[in-house]
Amino acid sequence: MYAPGTESLIKQAREIQEEELQKFYGRVLKQLQSSKDAGGELVDSLQRLHLIVSATKYARTLPPELSKKLQALLRSPSSPEQFHALSSAILRESLPLSAQSLSIEFNQDSRALSYLASVVLSQAGRKEDLLPLCQHLLRSLESRQPEIQPPKHTLPILSKMFTFSSLLLSEDQVNLVSRKLADWLRYASVHQGASISSGGFFTSPRTRQPALMTEVDGAVAGDFFTVLCVGQNYTDDQWMNMYTFSMVKSWLLTYNTEGSSNVDSDDRSEMDSSVMSMVSATSSSSRLLPPKERLREKAFEYCHRLIEQSDRKALKRADAELQKACMVEAVSVMDIICSEDASYVYRAFPCIKALHGRLSTDLAFARALLPVAQFYLNHSETAAVDSEAIFCQLFSRFPAELFNEPMLAFEFVHFCLHNVSVLQEKVAVYRRSFPNLLKFLAWNGPGLISEFMELLPSLLAPDTALELLHTLLDLPCLAATLDLQHRCFASGDMWHVILESKWFIFFTFCVLLFRLSMLHEALEGMVESPRVVHCAQIVPVLLHVYFNTVTQTLCKLHPPLIVDQYKELLEFFYLRWSSCICAQVWVIGEYLSLSYNPCCTVELITSFFEGLEAVLFEITQVRQSASPPRYTPRLLTVLMTALAKLASRSQDLIPRASLFLSKIHSFAHSGPVEICFSEDDTEEIITCAQELNNLLKLPNVAQFVLTPAAQADGPRWHRDTNTALPHRMRAISSLLQNHSSFLPA
Repeated sequence: MYAPGTESLIKQAREIQEEELQKFYGRVLKQLQSSKDAGGELVDSLQRLHLIVSATKYARTLPPELSKKLQALLRSPSSPEQFHALSSAILRESLPLSAQSLSIEFNQDSRALSYLASVVLSQAGRKEDLLPLCQHLLRSLESRQPEIQPPKHTLPILSKMFTFSSLLLSEDQVNLVSRKLADWLRYASVHQGASISSGGFFTSPRTRQPALMTEVDGAVAGDFFTVLCVGQNYTDDQWMNMYTFSMVKSWLLTYNTEGSSNVDSDDRSEMDSSVMSMVSATSSSSRLLPPKERLREKAFEYCHRLIEQSDRKALKRADAELQKACMVEAVSVMDIICSEDASYVYRAFPCIKALHGRLSTDLAFARALLPVAQFYLNHSETAAVDSEAIFCQLFSRFPAELFNEPMLAFEFVHFCLHNVSVLQEKVAVYRRSFPNLLKFLAWNGPGLISEFMELLPSLLAPDTALELLHTLLDLPCLAATLDLQHRCFASGDMWHVILESKWFIFFTFCVLLFRLSMLHEALEGMVESPRVVHCAQIVPVLLHVYFNTVTQTLCKLHPPLIVDQYKELLEFFYLRWSSCICAQVWVIGEYLSLSYNPCCTVELITSFFEGLEAVLFEITQVRQSASPPRYTPRLLTVLMTALAKLASRSQDLIPRASLFLSKIHSFAHSGPVEICFSEDDTEEIITCAQELNNLLKLPNVAQFVLTPAAQADGPRWHRDTNTALPHRMRAISSLLQNHSSFLPA
């Protein structure tokens, strides 16, 4: 919330009338034309103008003359920095300018160019808008004089640009930047920047001899410069070194390569790793590598040194925090390098293993251990290293003891989401860890609900389903217990700690023996706790996801269940259609087929088709006075797809399905629907209906696509050239290309 005075100013800026606004534009223009005499008045006017253009979500169009004056002010090297900042902020908030008008000329003033670049980046709509600025920055990198460093702003701006579009740079330009990045990473000066000091009143200033950089523990830096080297002043190449390290991760991810050699991956894994290490580790051989591979080598050496430096005891707390951040980034970069070239795995593992041994006993480094766990997850199989103990500690100790650390909770859950398929397949302890993982949710509540809705299905398995259900129901009790535990530790009273441990024994006892009434009586005083209330609100949402997933899993294991329980399902659709969920609709479309149950008849398919048809009819009968729809766009697309699937299995139903699908366009553009659904949602609904309708015009193709064989999820379906659907689709696609010689004239 803003202060009352600020709220008033924002309201005035939003409600300013057009006539008054045009007058204000004219006043600012006059001040800009006589900017030498304007001084503080111009600053006040520019600040007010910035408030006006940024106070609403709609961009405003500035008068052309005013826009040109602001651009001239932005480009002027002699303008004070405050004017650069204000003019840049105003132009960023106004309607998109012509890319050509912004990119006509770029001067060499570092400060002015950085502000101009921020406008270009915010206004660019396509990569062509960025090309002039990109070419200007690359020219500054092409200097053949090693003693001349490009402006320090170059790399941050370039980093923003290639994240906007990786196609901005040609292969030669990528090689140029890679070569420069490798040099800045490895060959920055180890001496501090020169400082000018006065020798006294009667003597002229003298230049002190630059001192060597130091490590974070005060020792003289014994190797090449990194971001963990400390000094009073930094040289230009040292600044470029730090900027390079900050962007090398995204650069490697954007412009990666398949490897530094032409050796097949199967042969490479059989090569002796020590020989590969010797070849790539020598400086002379690394200089002969192509630019991308050389950058990879130098980045690996840099990260290795950072991990070694992180073992030093920092004299300042800020340096200790910097060490943690550098460890996270260094391990992440090494992980990327090893993913691109497996030969680095054998060189990296001794370092990563030593780092894990050093950090695993100290919970203060918990966040730094997540990228280490990611490294083991990605590469332990390649190096034949057992990682079970690492993941046992990761999924047991961290959530159990650090559930009240919000940043760790967020990063830990996102680590699980990012690797969910690998964790399910290769980490046995993952699914059994849900009681600990739910502590993050119980403590942090609404902040992680969307992540746990996505994560919950991966925790479900036949051996965990029942216990997981009880744990979800007990989530408010768990929140209350964690709250008590945290209070006990915060008080520092040993008696409270002892009571807390007994309390957890009691909690476990009640849960195991289902003495929930005893537990509820003991927790009665925590009912009004905000954390408990939030968890009580979360439980129904998670139960919805739980039963949604169980329904799909159950039908996948026992497809005949749909036919066996058809009466109950049909009754549900006719009497309680407004409560139907995507999973219920999906399983009918997916498993009501002869492929899964030979007892599935045409009459049964027709009965379910009519049930879905009735639901779709109720949904699409929208009147202008009707209340906004309560269903989601996804439910609508799943309903249409299920209807089309059933029609493809009983082709007499195709005309009825096509009739409904043809009405979807007018339905999606009706008033109540357009109000509730976004433009993307509406487009998705219409596209889905059109694609299904086109499929149903070719009944045999529709049956082939919408009802594949039951074994279609097996590897043979995707690998065998005689049966694979992807191969067939690619063949058809190639035949339909404009320049195909197979098409008739």
